[in-house]
Amino acid sequence: MILDRIHKENDIKKISKSELPRLAGEIREFLIEKVSENGGHLGSNLGVVELTIALHRQLTLPKDKIVFDVGHQAYIHKLLTGRREGFDTLRQFGGMSGFPKRHESECDVFDTGHSSTSISVGLGLVKARDLKKENYTVVSVIGDGALTGGLAYEGLNNAAKLKTNYIIILNDNDMSISENVGGMSKYLQGIRTAVGYQNFKIGMEEFLLKSMPKGDKVLGSLKKFKSSMKQLVVPGMLFEDMGITYLGPVDGHDINAMEKVIKEAKNIRHTVIIHVCTEKGKGYAPAERHPARFHGTGPFDIETGLPKNHSGMASYTDIFSTVMIKLAARNEDVIAITAAMPDGTGLKRYRNIYPERFADVGIAEGHAVTFAAGLAVGGMKPIVAIYSSFLQRAYDEILHDVCIGNLPVVFAIDRAGIVGADGETHQGVFDLSFLSSMPNMTIMAPKNKWELSDMMKFALTLGSPVAVRYPRATAYCGLEEHREEIEHGRSEVIYEESDIALFAVGAMVETAEHVRDLLKGRGFDCSLINARFVKPIDEDLLIRLSESHRLVVTMEDNVLAGGYGEHVTEFAAISDLRTEVLNIAIPDEFVPHGSIEVLREKLGMDAESITGRIINKLQAMEDDKVTESPEKNDVV
Repeated sequence: MILDRIHKENDIKKISKSELPRLAGEIREFLIEKVSENGGHLGSNLGVVELTIALHRQLTLPKDKIVFDVGHQAYIHKLLTGRREGFDTLRQFGGMSGFPKRHESECDVFDTGHSSTSISVGLGLVKARDLKKENYTVVSVIGDGALTGGLAYEGLNNAAKLKTNYIIILNDNDMSISENVGGMSKYLQGIRTAVGYQNFKIGMEEFLLKSMPKGDKVLGSLKKFKSSMKQLVVPGMLFEDMGITYLGPVDGHDINAMEKVIKEAKNIRHTVIIHVCTEKGKGYAPAERHPARFHGTGPFDIETGLPKNHSGMASYTDIFSTVMIKLAARNEDVIAITAAMPDGTGLKRYRNIYPERFADVGIAEGHAVTFAAGLAVGGMKPIVAIYSSFLQRAYDEILHDVCIGNLPVVFAIDRAGIVGADGETHQGVFDLSFLSSMPNMTIMAPKNKWELSDMMKFALTLGSPVAVRYPRATAYCGLEEHREEIEHGRSEVIYEESDIALFAVGAMVETAEHVRDLLKGRGFDCSLINARFVKPIDEDLLIRLSESHRLVVTMEDNVLAGGYGEHVTEFAAISDLRTEVLNIAIPDEFVPHGSIEVLREKLGMDAESITGRIINKLQAMEDDKVTESPEKNDVV
């Protein structure tokens, strides 16, 4: 295999041009095999094989810098920089990340994971390079989906001012995760179809050089008018109007064409955009037919493309999908909003049934929230469905545009808690903390699938900002018999005994059940409370149970700082409750990639670890009593 000859960065330059198509095929076969075993981002990587080969042949790494936007399309980059063996542990705990990580290789320039950042990062590298009087090429690779994000436009605005070389490669596959929407998508579609301009340009150059004795001089003069020529044939020419040189569109699967245009771009003394057209999922028929499904996939059967070990049980996202359709049927003011994730958030079916009451705003979470605020002012009932880690990007809009006005916007927060293999950038473990600090915000978390349905219905009745957060997991079906009516700010007592009280948030209720069983097996009495509300906390219940319980244990899949547990601890201290409080939460660190089960064990968030911590706490409390007793302190 040709791939066997690549052991480190720049080895790709030793491969002859005639062998490159075969190498591209080997890379695709390798990726399909490895992702089918471990899961990962397949479609995006299959689409950039030739593009990445061309980049690595025209650049010298790690001297030159490639900044991948989002970073889920960097598998080929990792292969070409000597990390082939790492694919055996791709996205597993302690193994290779599915995203660029600086600790893995000098060739990984920036730790990415969220969208629309690459242009700003690239500009920072260019400025640092020039200030230090160094000489290297900076290339930012951004997808057309990421170009719908506002941060990308802020970067482009600054990039237009540069008087030094900077290359932006626009990877245009007409897809982000789902089909692109908005004005930029229409604009790029216009360029893709403007073959008349490209044919005219190529034909004119060939004619002048062949038929006129001074054709090269004439051609040089004509190139001065290229912007005007483009304006006649290609609608808009947004980038050229900004002062950024536009090259393309180029076939992103033609390595020779890609190398040629990259080489040309390196000689331009300001910002240049290379518009590259690729096909997401190229080379694997199931991924070509279903690019959204293969954006981020679990292990699958290569022959059929179908998932392996699929339980067939409904996820929380599936439950949300069904509930949304029912809510819209009952209330014509309901409108659903997503930020480029109709499939991932479960709104695809809703979109098909209620297209007029559905809005996909692209990768623009801040706009989604303020758009929802406007809808609320206009009398609608907006429900914004966004992943927890992506909602962080709209912090200011939630605080300023929704909460200050106390507007009835419902936030359906998917992928809350530990999500697993995507790692630090995608773990949804901060939402309880940043939302809890906002006045007027109510925060709920369901213990099972029925409670998610009930909470969504309840959220629409409040008339104020509400967040309902739920995990990326099969919806829990236990505790079906416990379905008390939801009352604002009130927790649900599932089992009431004495001694130890477990207050569990959302998905942690299932774990708390196991903890209670383990404690009961050790002879302890134990109450189990479904917190339901993270804000406001149920102060009355805490006061009542503090009289009969010596230890309150809070359990949440959120960071400790600013979370539910800290608020309970603060209330207990202020109110001088007669009980100790033990917080079970994510420690003050970023959670790496790995399976959810392994991560919970490593973080001490599994039932056995939590039970051990509770018993240790009880022992420490007993030791403190002995130390404080008068007999212990008597001096003979």
